[in-house]
Amino acid sequence: MRQILTLCIIHQPPKVLLGFKKRGFGQGRWNGFGGKVKAGESIEDAAVREVREEAGVTVEDIERVGVLQFSFQGNPEILEVHVFSASRFIGEPTEGDEMKPRWYDEDEIPFGKMWPDDLYWFPLFLEGKKFRGKFTFDASGREVIEAELNAVSKL
Repeated sequence: MRQILTLCIIHQPPKVLLGFKKRGFGQGRWNGFGGKVKAGESIEDAAVREVREEAGVTVEDIERVGVLQFSFQGNPEILEVHVFSASRFIGEPTEGDEMKPRWYDEDEIPFGKMWPDDLYWFPLFLEGKKFRGKFTFDASGREVIEAELNAVSKL
């Protein structure tokens, strides 16, 4: 079983907009903005919608930069996450029920309070590279037990 998800990170070098997840999957962690693709919705449209819902802004220059597959030990479901980058948006980042947005300098990104796989692929993201990866977590989701990551020329 495969679930398609989006993740969009607003990057205005040297700053990155992340959101603190207040509830639901990934609660208590800093992350980009994203979620499930709804029936009949394109992956790009889902990414734009999720950023609007979670950060209160409308991204204008969204670009797919990565595809990551996640699995958790003991769970047959695969999460296929399409990672997007954006630098331009309309509106002001605003805290909502689910996420609390905050700007970070690239050298102050709180990796210790993010998903552990971010340490692998986020540097490629910051360098503007495209990438594909597969990560297997332990059942708790706290530790990466297998990792495969490649920079690619196109997705």
